[in-house]
Amino acid sequence: MTYTPEYLSGLLNELRALPRETEWVEFKHNNEDPQEIGEYISALSNSAALIGKACAYLVWGIEAGTHKVVGTLFSPATKKKGGEELESWLLQLLSPKINFSFHELTTEKGKVVILEIDRAFRHPVRFQGAEYIRVGSYKKPLKEFPEKERELWRIFDAKSFEELPAVEKAAPDEVVKLLDYPAYFELIGQPLPDNKQGILGRLAADCLVAKTDAASYNITNLGAILFAKKLDDFKKLKRKAVRVIVYKDVTRLETVKEQVGGRGYASGFTGLIDLINGLIPRNEVVGKALRREVPMYPEIAVRELVANALIHQDLFAVGTGPMIEIFSDRMEVTSPGTPLVKTERFLDSPPKSRNEALASLMRRIGVCEERGSGVDKVVSQTEFYQLPAPLFEVVEGHTKATLFSHRTLSKMERADRVRATYLHACLKYVQREYLTNSSLRERFAIEKKNSAMVSRIIKDAVEEKAIKPVEAESESRRHAKYAPFWA
Repeated sequence: MTYTPEYLSGLLNELRALPRETEWVEFKHNNEDPQEIGEYISALSNSAALIGKACAYLVWGIEAGTHKVVGTLFSPATKKKGGEELESWLLQLLSPKINFSFHELTTEKGKVVILEIDRAFRHPVRFQGAEYIRVGSYKKPLKEFPEKERELWRIFDAKSFEELPAVEKAAPDEVVKLLDYPAYFELIGQPLPDNKQGILGRLAADCLVAKTDAASYNITNLGAILFAKKLDDFKKLKRKAVRVIVYKDVTRLETVKEQVGGRGYASGFTGLIDLINGLIPRNEVVGKALRREVPMYPEIAVRELVANALIHQDLFAVGTGPMIEIFSDRMEVTSPGTPLVKTERFLDSPPKSRNEALASLMRRIGVCEERGSGVDKVVSQTEFYQLPAPLFEVVEGHTKATLFSHRTLSKMERADRVRATYLHACLKYVQREYLTNSSLRERFAIEKKNSAMVSRIIKDAVEEKAIKPVEAESESRRHAKYAPFWA
């Protein structure tokens, strides 16, 4: 959404037309005390969640009782607190972090400043460790109103990110302008209705839009993030666009190319995968596959890791989104949020998603499968092409999956060999089989005469407690069977 003067003027008129100050709107003249502003952000954000509003507003330059425009001297761009810019100071003291933005509008009767504040999600918003709420037109500590606090928590438990509105009260024409509805009908395999009401009715049935009391619709976060024609049109979802970055070598010092996805995840998924595969270096692969030029990483593995990053990310995380980084020796796929299962159990664990509605629709259109087989495919493909095992890790509140370019066994570190052995054991186990000297030899493309080398790798993995013997008392190394440590 672009904050043009026309848009801000229309928004101001809507807020001024309210019969009185409400729990989600506060009018001020010149009060620019940073502490007071921070407390209002907490109170208004929590109140917006309580009454089902996507945003709350604090407006300067409006007379509180009459809602007349009187102008303000407040300038958020130049205001500082302790030598620090106001916006930065406020953001540091808010927990959890939420989006808020200042906008200035020049009117005939003076300057008006509008502070737009996103509603609270998952937890009440605190400022300097204290939670606030609006009671009528008054700002109060939330702890003084336990019934409101209980209701807030009930709302947080009941509302998912996908259900929340990305755009409120959009006219039917605006809905079809913002959403790529032809892509939706194509992906679900249904004919395109011949009228607007038929289109909107089908979108509503899949919770991509929600009809309001008036003759308008809320576009849900689900609808916007999956089928936006331009994610930039949805201010809260801009940072959820996928970034693809190509670096010159193994470091981040020199960027060769950077591109940010503009379309929704569902409508833009095929184009995104084509883009990534086109940017990945190509290698001559020799082994189980024929000698031929292929992308450095298997296309199936790339597709599964990118799909997982989109589907399982923490969509409530502010200011961050999925990112694919391509280096000369590896590809890293990073998504916001820590995983719901331990990284070492990605391969065998049943599918879990914090975004069930998004995951369900992505399964229906074939981006991912109902079964939790994505990581199985990634591991299987890296084994097929004789690549080092993928690495799954949690880094500063983000989940990262790394694919590595071809490397001979002699150039693999001990940790690489142990990780590959562990994932091979996991893959065998979910197939109701066990790792053996023979299967691991085949995984690493080691000749039979060098089976002693495989025995040493197995020994290292057992010492690291990555795998364990199935029959601990067996003395036969050649026919010994091994399972993952957790089996």
